[in-house]
Amino acid sequence: MTQLLASIPSPSQGVWNLGPIPVRAYALCILAGIFVAIWIGGRRWVARGGAPGTIADVAIWAVPFGIVGGRIYHVVTDNQIYFGPDGKGLLAAFRIWDGGLGIWGAVLLGGVGAWIACRRKGIPLPPLGDAIAPGIAVAQAMGRFGNWFNQELFGRPTDLPWGLEIDPEHRPPGYEQYATFHPTFLYEAIWCLTVAAVVVWVDRRFRLGHGRAFALYVMLYAIGRGFIESLRIDEAHHFFGIRLNVFTAIVVALGALLYIVVSSRVRPGRETPAELDPRTVAAVAAPSDDVVEHVDDAAEPDLAPPDAREPVVPSSPEGDSVDP
Repeated sequence: MTQLLASIPSPSQGVWNLGPIPVRAYALCILAGIFVAIWIGGRRWVARGGAPGTIADVAIWAVPFGIVGGRIYHVVTDNQIYFGPDGKGLLAAFRIWDGGLGIWGAVLLGGVGAWIACRRKGIPLPPLGDAIAPGIAVAQAMGRFGNWFNQELFGRPTDLPWGLEIDPEHRPPGYEQYATFHPTFLYEAIWCLTVAAVVVWVDRRFRLGHGRAFALYVMLYAIGRGFIESLRIDEAHHFFGIRLNVFTAIVVALGALLYIVVSSRVRPGRETPAELDPRTVAAVAAPSDDVVEHVDDAAEPDLAPPDAREPVVPSSPEGDSVDP
């Protein structure tokens, strides 16, 4: 009893019904994270010299792509949940609100959506990634609390004071006798906030550019995710004897590190404001049509011959015109 009092309780419910409309804590956490990421990214983009509103415009493309990518990755890597002998079925694979978004798929396909938006706006993708990197990490931290409400993705049993209470119906087979588990949602949330802070500090200290701040976020997150994933006990596919997500984290972290090293040598420094948003800079630098027309009119001399000009009719002292 004393141990249970020292543990972290799980929410008793994750869905509230407003009439016929269900309000799900998981969805609220995801949406709140998206808005915070856009706000942080927007401020950082403007501070780097970009135009206001750019991050929100890019998010219109990146967010839907990211959600679809995250769901696809989750369904593919955990297909036994839906298509196994006791799977939930095909329709359950589309119920995103029940939980299940793979971060690697979200980043990959979300990046494709961001690339499309950047192409349409005529701005480079790497510095935009630098601007939004800390915001993505904060969004991930907020989204992990959705897993807390759903009582999912927890770790091995533990008797530590911060062990997470899991209701019996949410405990995996073979672990029914345990009451508290590692709160991996909380570990990852804390790690993501740490990553965001480190990226901001390093970016200010070394003026990272050309996608290196985003790569640093990816590398740091992957390192932490690999460790946290090793604590999980939910069923997962294995590759070379380790959990697939752990293997993916190792590969991604090494790839991000390689990008930082190569990019630093090939393209050192940070982009100028003109490189960030060439169209906006060009529009600001170019004079408007009205100004050009006014300048041209003022500079154009009156070249008509004297005989072609209208005669000046003298006036009388009283102000009446005098007939010639």
